[in-house]
Amino acid sequence: MTFLQTTFYFIQAKEATEATTKIWDKLLHWWDLFIVNLPNLAIAIVVMLIAYFLSKFVFSTTIKIAGTRIQQRSITRLIARFTATIVVLVGLFLALGALNLGETLTTLLSAAGISGLVIGLALQGTLANTFSGIVLSFRKNVKIGQWIETSGYAGEVMDINLNYFVLKEADNNMVILPNKTILDNAMKNYSLTTEMRVTISCGVGYSSDLDKVEELTKRVINDNFDQEAIGKEMEFFYTEFGDSSINFITRFWVDAENSIAKLRAQNTAIKLIKKAFDSEGINIPFPIRTLQFDNKLQLNNNSEEK
Repeated sequence: MTFLQTTFYFIQAKEATEATTKIWDKLLHWWDLFIVNLPNLAIAIVVMLIAYFLSKFVFSTTIKIAGTRIQQRSITRLIARFTATIVVLVGLFLALGALNLGETLTTLLSAAGISGLVIGLALQGTLANTFSGIVLSFRKNVKIGQWIETSGYAGEVMDINLNYFVLKEADNNMVILPNKTILDNAMKNYSLTTEMRVTISCGVGYSSDLDKVEELTKRVINDNFDQEAIGKEMEFFYTEFGDSSINFITRFWVDAENSIAKLRAQNTAIKLIKKAFDSEGINIPFPIRTLQFDNKLQLNNNSEEK
């Protein structure tokens, strides 16, 4: 082994020894810091344990309280998770403060703000539907089981989820609409009132006694749909001289909270009016078209020439 090789190995061994010494010194320094901060570490652990168990208690309590006012279980669980997360974050910040990690705490807050901004921009549509679902769940004018009409659809409200709104139409089809669409568009809620007005259009022949038609129609409606109990009055109006009939409309009130009950009332009223008109000989004409030919003389002339 040459002198240069010996010198090289000596230098490497010295550097390795110095590196080992530095690592050992660093470990001893950390150990000293651990011993010094052991009481703070114990406090931080206790704080985190308290925050953990407190968050579980807050979660269950929030579900019970929110469940009394919100029918959607997904919404109640979301609110409960949010409140429990706040409790855990408060415990984390207190624990970091007990460990004298103020700079780390500031870094976490800054990172959380930037991350929240990025996530908010990326999930703008989803978050809009989520917040719309939360708003809809607190609305008193729309609840599960009610019959509504919105965005061109009508049906029974089956579910108000975090991201979508479910309607069951009269044909038993399910319509899933984004919550934001429901919140941004007009809504007709049939279940907010216990009465509905039913309108029926009809026509009678030109030879009919119009006073008798009006009196008979009113009697049929009042005898079968109690307007006084509802506190309303039925209405009857002749509207036009039609092509083959004199047309009228009658409007009356029924106890109903959805369109199915309204259709049932229309069905019953039409059958009763038709039966009453038949018994009194009142004609409900169908469209009639009369064809008239004015070339009779011309045909006769042609036959004489032959």
